[in-house]
This record gives sequence, structure tokens and C-alpha cells, in this order.
Amino acid sequence: MKPIARVLALAATTLTLTAAAPRTMVWNNTVALTSEGGHLIGNPDAKVQLVEYVSYTCLECRKFTIQSDGALQIGYVAPGRLSIEVRHLVQNPVDQVAAMLADCGPPERFALNHAALMRSQDRWLAIFERASSAQKQRWSYGTLLTRGRAVAEDMGFYRIMESRGFDRSATDACLGDAELAKRIGEQGKAGYAAGVKMAPSFMINGTLIDNAHDWDALRPEIDARFKP
Repeated sequence: MKPIARVLALAATTLTLTAAAPRTMVWNNTVALTSEGGHLIGNPDAKVQLVEYVSYTCLECRKFTIQSDGALQIGYVAPGRLSIEVRHLVQNPVDQVAAMLADCGPPERFALNHAALMRSQDRWLAIFERASSAQKQRWSYGTLLTRGRAVAEDMGFYRIMESRGFDRSATDACLGDAELAKRIGEQGKAGYAAGVKMAPSFMINGTLIDNAHDWDALRPEIDARFKP
């Protein structure tokens, strides 16, 4: 066989083997809305199924997001070993609006919406904590959309959503979505009924984990589920 023919034959064999090689599924970008109204990220058939109850005005929730995100996504979610379902535990009007904006758009937009709101929490939570009585009244009276707009304007949520590709009209469509508001409220009610008392709280394979409210405490609980 001539050298050029040998090279072409080798290239063809390599392409055939590459095409035949099984592709490894990376689960990070797989997101689905569950029957409970939460967003499930990862392999729905994972051995370990983690549920996180989250509040956007909760300092410990932001801390958990920052500390756990890389380890969870790379070591557990991506290879399909674990799925994480995020459910809302609303505690105040700002929480409500943040949850509705996290859920804005199709399910595959959720993870980065959630991260954008959590990672900017230190900026907008300072506004929330020094809000005047007049501002708080605006957050609590009027239609669902009127209240949502007031919170979004005061907290700078419109700018955050714009960075995620949602213009004002798209954001307002989510803020005025009564079915979305109902779904978020029902998640919290179900959580409290299941024994959840604070955010963040976690369930693993349907069991509420007591006294594990941060990554350092939760990680050993997760790892224990992989042992024989």
C-alpha cells in the first residue's frame, strides 16, 4: 500500500472508531419541571436524589450556593450520580418575586436565573434591609403585577433579568403570572407540611435531613448514600 493510501486508510479507521465510541452523558444541562413544581437538574434516575428548599433572601442559601456549586455540579450531577431539585420556600414579598424570576422562561433557563439572583444577593439584599415603610407598602398592595414591578424596580431585578436575556416585557409577563405564583406558594406549603422549618433545608431520597443546613454538613450525608 502506498504511503498516501495508508494514511487515508488509517484516518478512515480512526473516524469509524470515533463514531462508534459511546458518548458519555453530561447531565448538568438537563433540567425538568417536576410534579411538585420544582426544577430538577441532572439525571432523573440518579441513585441519590437531593431536594433543596431555598429562599432568596436567606444568607445561608447564598453561602450554600457558592460553596457547593462547583463540587456538586462536577463531582455529582455531571456524571449522573446525583440529581438536585430546587424548591422554593418563600418568606416575604421580595422572596416571592425573586422565586418567580428564577422560574421565568422554560425550565432550561432556571439554573442560570437562580445563580444570577443568588450571586448578586449581597447587592440587592442591602436595599431590602434598608427599605422604607413606603417601599414595603408598595410591595404588598395592588395586583400581582403591580407588586412584582415595585419589588423588581427597587431591588434592581430588571437589570439582572436583562443580563439573562429577558427584556422588561418578558420579565413583567413572569411577574404577573398567577399560575406561577400559585405553584411557588404550594411548594412552600408542601415543604412545611413535610417538616421543613428553615432554608436551606434538604431531603435525600425523600427523607428530610435534620441538622444539615450547609455544604459541610450535607456532603457527608450525600457520600454516605453511595456506600455499599
